[in-house]
Amino acid sequence: MVKSIVWAVVFIIVAGILQSTLIARFVFFFRIETMPDIALCILVFSAYQNGMMTGQITGFFSGLFLDFLSRAPLGLNIFVRTVIGALAGLIRGNLILDVVFLPIALCAAATLLKAGQFFLLHFLFAGAVPAYSWTGATLWIELLMNALIAPFLFDFLKKFSVLLERPRE
Repeated sequence: MVKSIVWAVVFIIVAGILQSTLIARFVFFFRIETMPDIALCILVFSAYQNGMMTGQITGFFSGLFLDFLSRAPLGLNIFVRTVIGALAGLIRGNLILDVVFLPIALCAAATLLKAGQFFLLHFLFAGAVPAYSWTGATLWIELLMNALIAPFLFDFLKKFSVLLERPRE
């Protein structure tokens, strides 16, 4: 369990760094307002493959890193990613991971859940937390990007199953 958590967090850290540097420049070059949340999709994959406890712990540590990487208030990404990791891990064993539709559904649902949590926290903390606009294009473009990369990313991560998945009992 520890090995899969450590490696998932390492993959998420690499994705977070790539998102904030290379992908941000690529997105800026094409004048797109948003970019895919690759770190979120990696969290969903790890949590789905390893269960609720691994998802929570991975979400916590990856959220901690992303809080330091971004200008978000400390604890914002920790809370959001821990909840998403727990819920993605909760459905482990209940659904069969097919190659296309389930990764799309999981990452799209995680993106909507993230947006919902940001909205709720924005409401509770009187604007101190940024929120997605449900009527704006940013949320829906991010959701589309996450859904489109999900099958490819899940297939890529399966190649590292020795590192990212705990042995089955």
